Amino acid sequence: GAYCKKETLSSREKKICYYVDPIKRDVAQPFSLGMDSLKVCKRITKTNPELCTVKFPVQTQNLEKKDLGKLRVKQLKQILAERGVECKGCLEKEEFIKKVQDTEHLAGQEL
Repeated sequence: GAYCKKETLSSREKKICYYVDPIKRDVAQPFSLGMDSLKVCKRITKTNPELCTVKFPVQTQNLEKKDLGKLRVKQLKQILAERGVECKGCLEKEEFIKKVQDTEHLAGQEL
């Protein structure tokens, strides 16, 4: 549709459009009937397994330390991995939070 024709789409959005465009009806119809997104993914995975594997990064802009503290360590590790940063020697959650804050300048960079 019109959304996918925009020039300002990120690489992840373009990837979603690439996968969704041929199967729009198969995706839209279950959603219009109120089907859960996980069920739609299971159904679509039979014909297009790549679609439900596209993940968007966790938005960390303007997050304060108290907000980062609500995230799980697994999510903090994921944020660091998306930024291409390793936290060697990090054991405590506080160390991961500090590393996420220290690498804030790398947030939102498309690869």
